Amino acid sequence: MDNTKALDILENLKKVIIGKDEALEKVLIALLAKGHLLIEDVPGVGKTTLVKALAKSMNLSYKRVQFTPDLMPSDIIGFNVYDKNTGTFTFKKGAIFNQIFLADEINRTSPKTQSSLLQAMEEGEISTEDSHYILEKPFMVLATQNPLEYQGTFPLPEAQLDRFLIRLSLGYPDKSYEIEILKNHKSIKNLNLIESVVCQDHILEMQSMVDNLTVHNDILNYIVSISNATRTHKDFRLGASPRASIDLLKVAKAKAFLEGRDYVLPDDVKKMTVSVLSHRLILSPEARIERKSVEDILNEILSHLFIPVIVNE
Repeated sequence: MDNTKALDILENLKKVIIGKDEALEKVLIALLAKGHLLIEDVPGVGKTTLVKALAKSMNLSYKRVQFTPDLMPSDIIGFNVYDKNTGTFTFKKGAIFNQIFLADEINRTSPKTQSSLLQAMEEGEISTEDSHYILEKPFMVLATQNPLEYQGTFPLPEAQLDRFLIRLSLGYPDKSYEIEILKNHKSIKNLNLIESVVCQDHILEMQSMVDNLTVHNDILNYIVSISNATRTHKDFRLGASPRASIDLLKVAKAKAFLEGRDYVLPDDVKKMTVSVLSHRLILSPEARIERKSVEDILNEILSHLFIPVIVNE
């Protein structure tokens, strides 16, 4: 399976996001799986630079919107403008009509504005009072989020979180990588190191190839077993939804493709489970009191589940 173009994008991103190869792979996996990405991290670790570099690598239309408390849904979706010459209204498209849309600090705006993204993220479409628009593919929302303990944040509701395929954190770089960042900070900031390496058609072709990957029934059973375990676990008040199971399958396919395989292994599922499920699960009050983490509980579940043995024929 030819994953050369995907690897070209990955190498491009590594030029400006240094020392975070695993996180960059997850960004690309989300794109290949036709999903959306939530990046939760402190300011200044390269979140915006990453999204800009991704759009530039693929020569796709890109728009960044800074989410603030006074941001309105019409700023995202668009609004009708009255033409006094014709006596009619014309729809002026909002920022969401771009292939790569960056919702910067999404949890600093009101839930009403946050929810304006739901239809676009779920269906790739926008509906207004009198019109319906299909967003150009590929379409991807990448949202950055400050840690919830920061002042002035509005926690994303469960329905919104469930629309994000993957949540990840870049984190601070190691000392040696940070020194390299300091040496090249001007080129990194201006994205001088980034050139377009693929086009729109390449992305759509790779997404189609991911869709058609072979998945053994035992893999499907393994995914459902993971989801069921979260639904019955005493430490979770809300377990994984069927959408989460579907998303885990999509991500496992994309990971297999990125590694050059046309079939999915159990390890693809296991390695991506925390990134796909952790932001969708809600701890029980007792687990919160005991300061348990969703990630630790998921890893415990994975360690106790039977892992199928898949032989590629």
